[in-house]
Amino acid sequence: MGSPERIVVLGIDAAWTVRRPSGVALVVREGARRRTLACAPCEAAFVALARGESAERSQRPECGALDLGALVDAAAELAGAPPDAIGVDMPLARGPFASRRAADDAVSRAFGRAKCATHSPLPGRPGALADAVREAAEERGYLLATTTWEVGCGARALLEVYPHAALLGPCDADERLPYKVSRSSKLWPGTSVAERVERLLEPFRRIVDALRPHVGDAPLELPRAEDVRTLAELKRWEDALDARVCAYAAAAFVDGDAEPFGDDFAAIWVPRLSCERVSRRAPRARAVP
Repeated sequence: MGSPERIVVLGIDAAWTVRRPSGVALVVREGARRRTLACAPCEAAFVALARGESAERSQRPECGALDLGALVDAAAELAGAPPDAIGVDMPLARGPFASRRAADDAVSRAFGRAKCATHSPLPGRPGALADAVREAAEERGYLLATTTWEVGCGARALLEVYPHAALLGPCDADERLPYKVSRSSKLWPGTSVAERVERLLEPFRRIVDALRPHVGDAPLELPRAEDVRTLAELKRWEDALDARVCAYAAAAFVDGDAEPFGDDFAAIWVPRLSCERVSRRAPRARAVP
């Protein structure tokens, strides 16, 4: 673990299949100040930033299996030190799994009223991808943090996070924000693409503003609605924003401001700010013993 005065965390909005890109964000805390050093809609774009290149806005984000080692190396190049913790939005566990875990049920009980129940893992989704991420992390000295993790132990951690739940606190929201591009037609049926773009950009801006006190300004500029031709074009910003939320949750974990939901096999870490937000509305399910 790095110096208490300087902490580096990596956030990954990991795709559950090789057909989707994974957003990546890098946050550094120096003293009491946090700042986002880099934010990209896919792994290739993040690695390019570490090489001093800039990904073109028009470039299609690249898909494929996550190369955690490449991301750790790129993060170390950008920050001058490897990450102290890596927050990943993907079901992870200390062994193989092919269905819901105690962690999924615990989060769903705690945050279900806020419409933040978790998706169920399937045999092939994320399947072997999750095992590969955990194994690659272990090769680099990152251990999966579950309910038995001792915060402040000094070890580097890989942790599972959940952006929908993590955003409740910073956004002062009673339920999950409607910012998922793939759900826009269900959220606003009968509206045009242009109308949905406008409505999606509202929570995008809200997320950027809400995260600013926690991880600094976003090194990415949201598009103007009139410049977006298709809904698919917005996905790159959604993935990049989710990665920043993952980094925020990882930073909260490092500071001892996150709580685990699950058991020793698998746990989802949620910033305490969100836990407190939900607890003011209803009793909250705690970690499964």
